[in-house]
Formats: sequence, C-alpha cells, structure tokens
Amino acid sequence: MWLPMLIKRLNYTDMQKQGLQLTAEEIYSVNNSSLKDAIVQFGGFCTGEFVSPEGLLLTNHHCGYGSIQSHSTTEHDYLTDGFWATSKDQELPNEGLFVDILHHMDDVTGKVLEGIDNNTPEEQRQQLIAQRAQAIAQEASENGKYVTYVRDFFNGNEFYLFVYNRYTDVRLVGAPPSSIGKFGGDTDNWMWPRHTGDFSMFRVYTAPDGSAAEYSKENVPYKPKHHLPINIGDKEPGDFSMVFGFPGRTKRFMTSHGLKLEVNQLNKSRIKLREKKLGLWKEEMDKDDATRIKYASKYASTSNYYKYSIGQNEGIKRMRTIEGKLVDEDKFQAWANSSPELKSTYGNVLNDISDAYTTIEKYNLGAVYLNEAVLGTESMLMAYRLTPVYGALKSGNAAAAKKAAEDVKPRVDAFFKDYYKPVDQKVFATLMQSYYEDIAKDQQPAYFKDLVKKYKGNFEKLADYVYSNSIVVDAQKLNNFLSNPTQKVLDNDPAFQIVNAIIDNYRSNISPKLQESEAKLAKANRLYVAGLRLMNPDKVYYPDANSTIRLSYGSVQDYSPQDGVMYNYYTTLDGVMAKEDPNNEEFVVPAKLKQLYEAKDYGRYANSKGELVTDFITNNDITGGNSGSPVINGKGELIGLAFDGNWEAMTGDLVFDPDYKRCINMDSRYLLFLIDKYAGATNLINEMTIVDTDSPGAGDAAKAEAETPQAELLNAVLEEAKQNLQKGKDEFKITKEKGDVKVKLQVKD
Repeated sequence: MWLPMLIKRLNYTDMQKQGLQLTAEEIYSVNNSSLKDAIVQFGGFCTGEFVSPEGLLLTNHHCGYGSIQSHSTTEHDYLTDGFWATSKDQELPNEGLFVDILHHMDDVTGKVLEGIDNNTPEEQRQQLIAQRAQAIAQEASENGKYVTYVRDFFNGNEFYLFVYNRYTDVRLVGAPPSSIGKFGGDTDNWMWPRHTGDFSMFRVYTAPDGSAAEYSKENVPYKPKHHLPINIGDKEPGDFSMVFGFPGRTKRFMTSHGLKLEVNQLNKSRIKLREKKLGLWKEEMDKDDATRIKYASKYASTSNYYKYSIGQNEGIKRMRTIEGKLVDEDKFQAWANSSPELKSTYGNVLNDISDAYTTIEKYNLGAVYLNEAVLGTESMLMAYRLTPVYGALKSGNAAAAKKAAEDVKPRVDAFFKDYYKPVDQKVFATLMQSYYEDIAKDQQPAYFKDLVKKYKGNFEKLADYVYSNSIVVDAQKLNNFLSNPTQKVLDNDPAFQIVNAIIDNYRSNISPKLQESEAKLAKANRLYVAGLRLMNPDKVYYPDANSTIRLSYGSVQDYSPQDGVMYNYYTTLDGVMAKEDPNNEEFVVPAKLKQLYEAKDYGRYANSKGELVTDFITNNDITGGNSGSPVINGKGELIGLAFDGNWEAMTGDLVFDPDYKRCINMDSRYLLFLIDKYAGATNLINEMTIVDTDSPGAGDAAKAEAETPQAELLNAVLEEAKQNLQKGKDEFKITKEKGDVKVKLQVKD
C-alpha cells in the first residue's frame, strides 16, 4: 500500500518490469493531469473514480447502498428494482454525501519533529506534534479553501500533509437491483468464486464557475482533470494490475501481544454481540418489507465486519501468524542486545509492549462493549447524541443548550425513517444483558447495576420500562424536547441516564487507566518500528494504511486455497445461473438478466470465448476503504472495480499473505453490459470512453484521450462509427465539435 508521491523513487522500476506502461508522472503529478485526479474518497468510507469528462463516478453498490436505501420506499423500492437516471435532471441528491479529491501531499516530518528526539517526554512530544500538525494543516487549507490534515506514518516516525478539494453535491445516477449488486449476499461475502455486480454510479456537481458548492439546481457537472478509459479486452494471468484507493486501517507492525488481544478478546466479543443483533434484525426484516428496507443498509454494514472478524481469527490460526511474530521478535531482541547503544534505546521495547497490553486487556472490554452493545443499540446512540444538550443545561447556559438541540434536530427525521421500535427494544434487552454479564462489576456504573437489581435481572422488563418512558424512542416527544430542552426531562429519561452513566463511568474510571497504558504502548511501538527499519536497512517498507490515498500493484492471478483445489481467475454469467435459487433472496436472478443470458445477447462485452465475464481476481493489496477502487491495467485503463477480499486471507489487516491474498473485482465488461444491455442506460455509455484491447492503437488512443481535445473527439467519433457498423449501417456521417476543434467522418459503402 504505497504512497503515490513516492512511487517514482521506491517502486517505478519494479512496476515497469511487471507491465506498467505509464510514466511515474502519469500516475502522480501535482502540476499536470494524472491518475490520482480520477480517484476520490467517497463519503469518507469508500473509494470512487471518474469515468467520464462530465463527473460520472463509479463506486461499489455496497458503498452507495445507504444513498440508494435513503431514496427507497415501498412504492419506489430502488433496492429491489434498481435505479437509473436517463437524463441529468433525474439524478438524485444525497444530503451529507461528499467526495474528496487529492490536490497534493507533502512530507512534513522535519517540520513536525523538529527538536524532538527519544529523550523528549512523551506527553510533551504528543502536545508538540498535535500543535504543529494543526498549524501546518491550517496554513495549507488557505482559509478553508481545501480540506487538510496531517497523518502520522510508521507508528509516529514520519508525518505527511494531505490537501484535498471537497465536493458536496453528489447525486445518485444509477444502481442495479440488489439481486445483482449484492448477488450472493452474506453467503458469498468474502468468498471466491463470486458473481456479484457490485457497482453504483454517482455524479459530482459544482457551481457554474467550477467551484465546490452545496446542492443547487443551478449546479453543473464537475469536469475532472482526468477520467479513466474503460477497457473491455480479455485479461490473462500475469497481466499487470494496480489498485488506487483509500484503504482504511491496517496494523501489520503489530506484535504478538497485540495479535493475541485481537483474537482472544476483541474479535470474539464483536462476533458474539453482532451475531445477536443481526439475528434479531433479520427475524423482523423477514416479516415485513418496510422493516426490511429500514434495516437493509444497517444490516449489511454490521454483517460485513461480523463475518470479517470470524475469518480473521481463522486465518491467524491457519497461518500461525502469532508464532511468526514471535520469531521476528526474537530476532529484534537479539539485534537490540547486540550493542550497548542499541540496547539503551531498543532493549526494553518488547517488554514495555507486553506490560502495556497486560493492562489494556484488563480494561479494554469496557470500550468494546460501549461501542458494540451500548452505542450499538439505536436508541442508546440517539440518547448519546443528547449529551452536549445535557452538558449545556447543567452548566446553566440556555443559549448553548438551544444551539446543541438545534444541531441534533436534522438527525431526528433520518433516525426515525429507518427505525423500528419493537426490534430495537429486543436488541437493547439482549445486548445490555451481555454488558451486565460480561463486564467486570467494578467497571460498571452504580446507576445501571441498581436498575438491573430493581428489575431482578429481567432485562425484558427493564427494556419495557426504558422504551415506555424515554423520549428518544418517540419522534414527537424527542422533537418537543429539542424545541424546548430542559434538564429535568433528561434527568428523568431512563435511556439517557443509562448511556450517561456508562459513559461517565468509562471516562472517569476506565479511560484513564487505558490512556496511561496506550501512551506507553505508542512509544514502544514507535521505537519497535524505527528499530525494525534500522535493523533491515536494505528492505523497503510501506506504512500501515490510515485512510490516505495508496497504490497497490500486482497482477491477475488464480490461486489454490487448499490441496487438490484450484480457483480460476475469472467467473462468468454461467455461474450466476448455476447459483440461482428463487426461494433464497441472496440468489434471486432478475428475469431480464436470464433472458439476456438465454439469448447470449452480450454484444461487444463478451470475451474472446463468447463468455460474459462477471468477476476476476488479482493479487493486489486492499482492505476496508478500498471498496470501489478502480483496478487499472498497465496503460491506465479501468479493467474492474475492487469490492472484496478472499476468505483465506482475512488476516490482511494484520499481516499480508503473498500466497493467498486476492482482491475480488467486478469485471468492466459485466459492468458495461449491465448499464447498456440490462438497464438500457445508453446515455451513460455514450459519455464514457470505452477501449477494446484488440483494436489497433487502442492503448495509445486512450492515453492521448486525456491529453488533447482532438484525440478526445476522435475517440468519440470512432466509437460511434463502430456502433453504427455493428448495427449494419454502411453509410453515415459523424461530426463532433469542441471549442475550435472539429472532427468529421464520412463512411460510404
């Protein structure tokens, strides 16, 4: 997961050997159009890419799922039926959705760490770093023109500044039905082979002058500096591939002590609590379509990482990851003890890490259950959002309380639109019982323990009391309170008092103990990583992912997950039909897709064998946040859309497995087939640049397309001519104009 600004120095030669045909500047440039200008961070949680000169954006279906769901009703069920805007005026705005486009990044390590060394007291170090990072980011923002931040790398040994343009008018353009976009559902999630059409389409808009602006009917489509041509040629094992995106977070420098905590405490707890919540949600979703729509996005998100935690634990055990870390740590300790100078700095690092984790393990479960059980209950999360209101009321600041209440109001409608009180009450009873039973009693607040005692450990009765008397489970009562907030209401509200008591207890009794150990751990981890790099001076390390833009390169690859089993590198529409089960919502196949399959009406999107490829795999390195990332060939053309990882490499956030790690991608041909043949959205097809590898000069034309209006018009003319010839036309004229450039083509029999 390489930083793109360092590609030229660290990776370019290796990338060329593997099949890259672009220059380093064509991948990352500050002053000229490059691949990085086509990549966006989508909503802060996924990746997207521009595929037309009119701001048309691709991402995964599961990344756009919340937006699709927000526009869905029982009358217009876009989750079930799909959605396609046949003109720009039909595209749907999405409040709160934004995209960030990297303007540039800089190494600011020297500025941040000036005068700081290993002898600087840790508290002073952190204060200086925070102050300097904030000042650097603020100056780079140019009075709010850019979104900026400084992130640490290699566990605090390096620091980089990131400067982004943010656009907040992002409209839904198209999405296939969930039977295509989520085909395989939870059963196939994290698995290969896959047959999922996991994509959705959006468009970014700006003010008429091209500047970022909130939604307005006067806004115009964004003109990206670069958009990706889409290649529909065949792929073969060994073909170069790179993934550009925003991987969320990895912890690959974590020691054996941290891995043990992940496996034995954190993942086990998440699996247990999410399994309970998912079961209760699913039971109600199966009873009623309205409830299914309300909880579809929440269920998918929770389920995704529930299954991930299971796979991660299994993978760590299979790969003997902890045992491998112990070997590495023995080598580190021997190196650290090899001289008095090294020993004075690095000799106690591993002991300090071990000591820190011992304390963290004792108190960390409270943090997990606070997030997964307490705030993992919808009503409790809404109650928590009233905390600023309560704080202002207690301090006697009526104006601040009113302002805090106004800040909550916009969330209320969205909350109750997708809220079903009966199921949330069941979730509350189940998860709060788990909190009471699993968290050490001396780490629980007296208020909560007294309530449990009052209801004699009957959590159904406790839930009845809370949900009959709290304002946060009733839209009218909550809105009335926010219009006239008083401390008395919250003092008497059981949901708020439970959340307030648990959080106050956490902040006063648990968090301080964790903070002390985490500070000790942060210093030891920083020295451990610095020592590893010093110990292995010839090894080129990449930093852990931290939601900043990264590039991964590799190739199209099949793999063998176990003895006697070989997985091919691609799947086809044949597999969709083989999996079809009309009685299982995860494997329903739309009637029109079956008709197209039976007629083999694939058009130009079939491969050289006449198959319609649905998905394929590469050995690129991805993790959460990479969803929606473009998979790009050596010429800079989009060949697929990354959407998942494979079960055998679920340890990816903690350790990279070069033998088993695979990136699961939707094929560009299936994507275009669904837009064109299935949805009939030719308006979208016509604005994209589509390249066939088998056409003479296709790669060169695609490269030139981003450079000159002549080449852009020429590509458009040739594409329209090819479509006419495929339709049997043997005489036609085409004229395309852009500014003072005009391209004409006349074809005669």
